[in-house]
Amino acid sequence: MFKKWFGKKEKPTHEDVVAPLTGTIKSLEEVPDPVFSQKMMGDGIAIEPTEGEVVAPVNGEVVQVFPTKHAVGLRSEAGVELLIHVGLETVSMNGEGFTAHVAAGDRVKAGQRLLTVDLDLVKQKAKSTVTPIIVTNGDAVASLQKTSETKATKGETVIFHIETKNA
Repeated sequence: MFKKWFGKKEKPTHEDVVAPLTGTIKSLEEVPDPVFSQKMMGDGIAIEPTEGEVVAPVNGEVVQVFPTKHAVGLRSEAGVELLIHVGLETVSMNGEGFTAHVAAGDRVKAGQRLLTVDLDLVKQKAKSTVTPIIVTNGDAVASLQKTSETKATKGETVIFHIETKNA
């Protein structure tokens, strides 16, 4: 109540995360890279993209755009930290084929464009276009319910519902 009087917004305790890409939804276990398939960085899902536009899966803040523009880190309004890692072994492309439309510190809305990617170039130069979407601060998550959907439409399809722990 005290926070309310001083105009501070209560942090939400649940969040729907929408697909950052259009394509086929896959389980992390299907990702041909043990860092992701064995959930070393956290839980989540992957999308095999059919188009090269990556959008924000939540309302929140851009925490990091990797210098090679192949990955973006976000923090949602509920405090969930997400990593969108476009393709596998794409860091070796040194940014070629990737365009960032946001920078660290930017506030974004779900569905807002983050990156554009030349998927044909990624197919030629990297191991895979499959894109893991990872919750990197799993310790803040009480539950993560993954979608049963198999097809994703960027900015629309809910890929998981997250309940956060009360802080």
